[in-house]
Amino acid sequence: MVRRREDGRKGARAVALYGLLIALAFIFSYVEAMIPVPVPIPGVKLGLANLVNVVGLYTVGAAGTAAVALVRIVLVGFTFSNPGSMLYALAGGIFSLAVMIAAKKYKWFSEIGVSILGGIFHNIGQLTVAALITGTGGVFSYLPVLLVAGVITGGVIGLLGGLVVERLLPMVERI
Repeated sequence: MVRRREDGRKGARAVALYGLLIALAFIFSYVEAMIPVPVPIPGVKLGLANLVNVVGLYTVGAAGTAAVALVRIVLVGFTFSNPGSMLYALAGGIFSLAVMIAAKKYKWFSEIGVSILGGIFHNIGQLTVAALITGTGGVFSYLPVLLVAGVITGGVIGLLGGLVVERLLPMVERI
């Protein structure tokens, strides 16, 4: 009886943690949409929701982070956007998360490097979809600017993510 109650509490804590990560990612996406980025290139964003991906990878793992990212993209798509934008977000999210998972799994980089790769490959994923939709590779002319933006914003998000993971991990490990 005691074991069953303990398992129930662990399950409830895990559900609460995932709910918190989804809510944070959703709020960060909303806040990011409200902040104008003074760059005349389409697609340059701060990548605030990537903070949740970085923290998620190091606390709940790849599968949990992928689920959180998918739920966030769908919620944000239906709430603030349209199906076309959701397609771009899904492509960027899948590309970036796949690379981030591999980089973390093989211990190629710290949280900062993992986040930078996420920022870069998010942009590559979105440009790839844009090229497929428009039927032209001309959209890749934006790539140099988007790579610089991905490195800068990914570095800042990775630094913050590393700090959050350092403080959050001991609490998550008790769940």
